[in-house]
Amino acid sequence: MSPYVLLCVSGALAIFSSTMAKSPVLPLYASYLGVGPLGIGIIASVSPIAGITCSALAGVFADRYGSKRMLTVASVIFFTAPLLYLLAVNVTLLSLLRFYHGLATAIMIPVSMALISSTYAEKKGEALGMFSSATLAGRFVAPIAGGAVVGYLASTPRLGFNAVYLICSVSGLITLVLISQLPKDNISKVKATRTDVVKALKGLTTHRGILLTGGVEAAVLFSYGTFETFLPVYLINKGMNPYEIGAVLSAQIISVALTKPIMGRLSDKYGRPSQITVGILLCAIFICLIIYANGIIVAMVLSIAFGLSISVVTSATSALIGDMSLKGQLSSSMGVFASIMDIGHTTGPLVSGIIAAYFGIGKVFIVSSVVLLIMFSTFITYRSRLAL
Repeated sequence: MSPYVLLCVSGALAIFSSTMAKSPVLPLYASYLGVGPLGIGIIASVSPIAGITCSALAGVFADRYGSKRMLTVASVIFFTAPLLYLLAVNVTLLSLLRFYHGLATAIMIPVSMALISSTYAEKKGEALGMFSSATLAGRFVAPIAGGAVVGYLASTPRLGFNAVYLICSVSGLITLVLISQLPKDNISKVKATRTDVVKALKGLTTHRGILLTGGVEAAVLFSYGTFETFLPVYLINKGMNPYEIGAVLSAQIISVALTKPIMGRLSDKYGRPSQITVGILLCAIFICLIIYANGIIVAMVLSIAFGLSISVVTSATSALIGDMSLKGQLSSSMGVFASIMDIGHTTGPLVSGIIAAYFGIGKVFIVSSVVLLIMFSTFITYRSRLAL
């Protein structure tokens, strides 16, 4: 099996494992343990914090100590974390565990993307798109599988949760085995000091090109976080049933997964900045139009259109980071990029929740569109100055 296939398969299994552990199982498990709504919200918010705080550092360590070593660390977490859920019995322990589990994704995704970018320099857009599609496949299947296991064993809830987390752990173990098959890194034997790490992080977190591109991704994920959180509530209020809403959300995920390699190939051929510019504008248009989703057909069309727009943008942004990265700093750059985009994904539901509480759910889609339009204007203003 080639290193690229190993990364795609291990990425799919890893994301399957982490997603199955949280959706829809985690809130159900927390409720089973007697945790209230506030506690569930706290537990759910911890994992993204790991991505925000640790992705950049993971990238720096990968550049200095090797991608395979860091991916091995991530795989060990994917293997061990699910088993620890069975020992967590309160909000504090579950929150600590979610942070620990979140570290695995915070390491795995940016380091894998950097490794793929360096290996497939001439067609990194297409290669990164295929890797992203693989992880989306894992993300799509996980809630269905987790819900099915818990539902089948509903008469004995504890057994159902045990079965889910055992499956997650086995998936993590297979990921660990696959990562062990990757070739060794060709890295410098010079030992990195704390000063080196701090200097690298400082340089990357002030790199205007990375900040601008990361800002675009953050804006898109801000809108996506709003979409996935509030669209179900909005459509319920419009009279749609849960099965129809599930179909609408699934259609979007599938549209992104199927088109990312194609969009990545287009960015390789025709250039990334122009594709990002078009994509973010389309995202702004289609999420604003969600307020007109009064039936299953319109909702499905807008969901797919929004998903395709996301695919246009995100298939080019990660590849653009690879284009801008200096030699020996690719993982570090991807880590900083991942941290910035996690900020957008985390703040989207939070800010939109406040907007929904005071102005109504429909307004959250308009606010998301405004955020995207601001980022669109910022990107076209500064891209020429940064020689993107």
